[in-house]
Amino acid sequence: MKQAIQQDYQTNPWKADFPALNKPVNGKLPVYLDTASSAQKPQVVIDVMRAVYENGYANVHRGVYSWSQETTRAFEDVRAKVANFIHGEPDQIVFTRNTTEAINLVAHSWGMDNLKQGDEILLTEMEHHANIVPWQLLRDKMGFKIKTIPIREDGSLDINAYEGLLSPRVKLVGIVDISNALGLVNPTTQIIEIAKKYNSDIKVLVDGSQSVIHRIIHIRALNCDFFTFTGHKLYGPTGVGVLWARKELLERMSPYQGGGDMIESVSFSGTTYKEAPAKFEAGTPAIAEVIGLGAAIDYIESIGMENIITHEKSLTDYCTQKLQNIEGLKLYGEGERTGIFSFKLDGCADNDVGMLLDQMDVYVRTGHHCCMPLMSKLGIDGTVRASFGLYTELQDIDALCDALNKCNKMLK
Repeated sequence: MKQAIQQDYQTNPWKADFPALNKPVNGKLPVYLDTASSAQKPQVVIDVMRAVYENGYANVHRGVYSWSQETTRAFEDVRAKVANFIHGEPDQIVFTRNTTEAINLVAHSWGMDNLKQGDEILLTEMEHHANIVPWQLLRDKMGFKIKTIPIREDGSLDINAYEGLLSPRVKLVGIVDISNALGLVNPTTQIIEIAKKYNSDIKVLVDGSQSVIHRIIHIRALNCDFFTFTGHKLYGPTGVGVLWARKELLERMSPYQGGGDMIESVSFSGTTYKEAPAKFEAGTPAIAEVIGLGAAIDYIESIGMENIITHEKSLTDYCTQKLQNIEGLKLYGEGERTGIFSFKLDGCADNDVGMLLDQMDVYVRTGHHCCMPLMSKLGIDGTVRASFGLYTELQDIDALCDALNKCNKMLK
């Protein structure tokens, strides 16, 4: 039975900060519901990145002239901002291109030195391909085994099965903190505690690509060994990501790539490297992008993560209620979730739904969301996914649901 839902529209104080969301499309403002894929950018990030190029751009870590020195300071200030944002230390922060490169770095630099034939690593069935494929590539070279922590029918991780998979052979556990495909919040702290209690030498890698958007990260309290996230989901630019790792691990890990800026000295008889994190940042970095990430963090902290979390919870609760009133809609995943909703409309192809929503200026994602093993476990080939950001409003959810009701009438 459909429920009447009370509307209590309030002006979103942050939406005006995002220029793309304030430009009409087909005579009305677009409804952007694909933040889990990539967030829109506030004007302050766009302005800061433009200023990097307009006001004395120079390469970093190299020049003694003022432009280079000033750009280097701005670049390195972001390392401290990132560390503060997740409650870590600057010398634990490695800049990468994205989460994918960060995980590849760990697989190459830590994995090649520490995994061998007969070892095992554990990954969840809901991992993004970025936390599956790098380990498969390494497995094929080194002969260790990858085992999977299964999910239950409701999408939650089977903790009992996980405990049964732990053995002296397990060297690493990899877990996505919040599922990008289902929006479910995993019991990451519990997963880490169980692993460390079984064997304190087991390393734990956390994919935090979604969690840094939707929750406060206390990396010291989390007690993982590696934590990754990407800038473009955090209202920053593409081309920059972050690997946090324990300092003692970074010190022992081999360089991921070789080239300029990560060396102390080079000769044809041998090369010596800088200390971490510089050891892992070969070549000219994404200078404007890193500085843009710093601007995004400044912007988020000016609002306050607590305020963002409160806002998004109200959206999530509202959307959960509204979707229950859509005829033939099946929502995937039960339990604590963030503003990510994966669903199917009975009798309607996902891509048809996505394209029809686009014609109504509602932008969602369709497909497997880079989680093909998860979709296979759920017995489907993909879903329609709507995901929120700090700029999302109740009106956007209403627009989504109105459009889905029209899909029911037009596609069946």
